[in-house]
Amino acid sequence: MAEDDDKQKAQHPAENISREPVLEPAKANPVKMVAVSPSELPPPPPPEMVAPAPSPAPHVLPPAPTPAPHVLPPAPTPAPHVLPPAPTPAPHVLAPAPTPAPPVLPPAPAPAPALPAPPAALPPAPAASLAEGEAAPAVPAEPEKPARKFDLPLLFGRYSFEGVEVHDLGLKRYINITPIAIPHTNARYSSRPFSKQKVNIVERLVNGMMRTEHATGEKARTYRMVRDAFRMIEEKTKLNPIQVLVDAVERASPREEVTRLKYGGISVPKAVDTSSYRRVNIAIKNLCQGVVKSSRGSKKRIEQVLADELSAASRGDVNSFAIAKKGEIERVAASAR
Repeated sequence: MAEDDDKQKAQHPAENISREPVLEPAKANPVKMVAVSPSELPPPPPPEMVAPAPSPAPHVLPPAPTPAPHVLPPAPTPAPHVLPPAPTPAPHVLAPAPTPAPPVLPPAPAPAPALPAPPAALPPAPAASLAEGEAAPAVPAEPEKPARKFDLPLLFGRYSFEGVEVHDLGLKRYINITPIAIPHTNARYSSRPFSKQKVNIVERLVNGMMRTEHATGEKARTYRMVRDAFRMIEEKTKLNPIQVLVDAVERASPREEVTRLKYGGISVPKAVDTSSYRRVNIAIKNLCQGVVKSSRGSKKRIEQVLADELSAASRGDVNSFAIAKKGEIERVAASAR
C-alpha cells in the first residue's frame, strides 16, 4: 500500500503539497531562575563504566609456503669403458739350432821317406877374363815401381784437372775446379740461393752459352761447342784449356762498379767494391755475350770464336770483349768515387 501511495504522490505533486498540515511556531515559555545551594544539588551520577575496546588482533600474514628445492635427478653414471684385454703374444721360441756334425778328418798320409841332403854349394869360379885386381861389374838393380795413385776423372775424357790453380785468392772459393768427367749436374743447385759456386766452372760456361738464337736451351749443342773450343785451344796454345778458362775468368772479373744512391730525389752515382761471387758471374756473362756478338755476321764458326775469346781474355788482351767491358766498368767507377 505504501508503495502505491508513493506512486500517486509522484504522479500528483501539487495535490500532495495542499494536503500537508501547516504547523504553527510554538510560543516560548519564560524560564524561572531559582537559586539552589550546592548542598541541595543531587549527587552526580556514578561514572558509567565503559568497557575497554578490545585491542584488534595483529594482522599476521600466513607464512609463505617454502618452495620445495629443485632437485635434479642424478645423472646416470656411464659404464666404464673397459678395453678388452690384449691377447698375450705367444712367446717366440727359437728352434734349437741343429748341432753340426763333427768334421771327419781324413786319415793322415804316411810320412814320405827322408831324402838325402843336397851337396854343399861350390864357390863360384873366378872369371878367367878379369884381369888381376879388376872389380866385377855391378848387377843393375830393378827400377822401383811408382806408387799407384787414384785416377782422377778427365774432362771430356781428355783434360785433367790436376795442376789447375786459381791465383786470385778472392776468387779461389768461388771458382769450382772439382774434377768432373761430364759437365752436367742436371740442375741440382738451380733452386738453392748462392749455390752457383758449387757448380763446376766448365759447366757454368756451357750453361752461359745457351743464349739468343745460337743454342737457346740446347745444352747438348753448347756441350759440343765447348768441347771443340777446348780442343782448338789445346792445339793452338799447347796449354791445358781448363787453366786457360780459369785465367780468363780471373782477368775478366771487374773489381769495382757503380751503384745509384738517391739524396732527396736526386740520383747520384757511387763507386762500390764488387763481391767475389758477383765478379765471377759478370766475367762468365761477358765472355759468353762477347762470343755471341762476335760470331754474328762472321765467317768463323762459333767454336773458333769461343776459343779465340778465351785465349785473348786469359792473356788480358783488350781485343777481348770481356776485357774491354771490364775496363769500361772500372773506368766509370773511378770517375764516381
